[in-house]
Amino acid sequence: MLFAGSCKKYTDIVPDNTFSEDDAYSNPQRAALAITGVYSAAQSSPYTDGTNRGYPFGAANTIQGDMRGEDMMAIPSFFLVTYENSYDATTANNTAMWTSLYATINRANIVIAKLKEAVAAGTITAEVATAGEAECRFLRALSYHELLIHFALPYNETAGATHQGVVLRTVGINTPELVEQYKNEGRGTVKQGYDLILSDLDFAETNLAAQTTASLRITRATKGAAVALKTRVKLHMGDYAGVITEGAKLGTSAAGPTFTAPATLGSYALTATPDGPFASVGANYGNSESIFSIENSTIRSAGTNGSLSTMYSKAPGRALVVISPIIWNDPSWKATDLRRTLLATTDAATGVAAKYYFSSKYKDPATWTDANPIIRYAEVLLNVSEAYARNGNAAQALLLLNAVRNRSVATADRYTAANFATNAALIQAIINERRIEFLGEGKRWMDIHRLAKENLYAPNGIPAKTSSTITFAAYNAGAGYTGVRSILAIPYQGAATSFRFIWPVPTVETQANPVLAGQQNPGY
Repeated sequence: MLFAGSCKKYTDIVPDNTFSEDDAYSNPQRAALAITGVYSAAQSSPYTDGTNRGYPFGAANTIQGDMRGEDMMAIPSFFLVTYENSYDATTANNTAMWTSLYATINRANIVIAKLKEAVAAGTITAEVATAGEAECRFLRALSYHELLIHFALPYNETAGATHQGVVLRTVGINTPELVEQYKNEGRGTVKQGYDLILSDLDFAETNLAAQTTASLRITRATKGAAVALKTRVKLHMGDYAGVITEGAKLGTSAAGPTFTAPATLGSYALTATPDGPFASVGANYGNSESIFSIENSTIRSAGTNGSLSTMYSKAPGRALVVISPIIWNDPSWKATDLRRTLLATTDAATGVAAKYYFSSKYKDPATWTDANPIIRYAEVLLNVSEAYARNGNAAQALLLLNAVRNRSVATADRYTAANFATNAALIQAIINERRIEFLGEGKRWMDIHRLAKENLYAPNGIPAKTSSTITFAAYNAGAGYTGVRSILAIPYQGAATSFRFIWPVPTVETQANPVLAGQQNPGY
């Protein structure tokens, strides 16, 4: 029943639309609303208690992605179980990610099928249906990738990625008969999951256009967004030539030092300063760098219990997610880097000493309208930079790295080829840059996951973390963190030393599906 999801409650069979399912596709306008419903499911499928806490992509994927790493720190509350790696098959955070992601996938599958039925009935054109299907498949691909990085081992765990992935579903479940038919499906392989993701994104690239409507340019799937997401997916696969090929479509093969995507793919370009996508309330809906984000609004957001601004912001936000001194003190983050002043702040107030540093990327703790940044042009540049470095083109890798980094650092701190005695050192610098550039955007877990088996450029598993008992004196920009890390590391599961590297299939699922019960991740 968990797969019979809608944006109201994942166990509902009939999607929660203004119109009945039969009426929702009776004309192009209503079909467009049905497509919007898939974005709604991505933004706010229910938490385990039925409330809206931004699962999966309204805010929760970002907060969970940060809490699984060491660079943002949890103040005891909602996300402590994730931060401390104390989850099990019944805990709410990881259960809600599974159920809300499958609710989004199911909504996408239902809409795809209904669009095709509407074409056959003559109520909408094939062109409208195909474009709508492309949007649905983009969101389905995004959802499946999120599932794979949390509930399955990395792509390179086995030759050919033949190890256990997640349940793959391309059929919408909206009747009791279909629930009965599909209730005992098992998990596909990781390769099968990535194959489906790439098939969806290829379809989206082919059948979407560059969105020219300003209000939709960032919050709806576009041709450029599909290509951008492929650079991420192929990086996780270790398909570095594929990353380079996809990136070239977005202008990354240019001679530099600046890069711009062609107009047919969105004209994306870095903002002049690192705070450009976050400079003010509403800025992350209208800048040149954001490629795809999930919209939040005054009437539809995760509210005070889950929104990005309330979780990450100091007062009047709830101040529950703070910057860790582990990254603040990292020597790769130069003390004069503009991201320390433009995108971070302390909680000092009149007569009150500072205790922590906070991300200031999210500006609206009052009405929670900050868009959740899923992918920016900066990520595309760094994805392709790493791919070039791994394929031996250090010169182009350095150009792309510097395009992102140089807008933040002093001239004296800019990299040249002389800074890197080995190719491995260059790759490490790119990964370090990702930690700084995407701090507070939930990307840290993605890199820990994809790099864990290499044991070269990231900790071999979930790194040890510090706790909120630190004092402000622990922050010392660029000096390296030598303090206590009271939360122990979780070694990579592939080394057969700890099972907690990936999340368990939730109990609510394994109790209903005996096949999945027999395919539970080891140790749970």
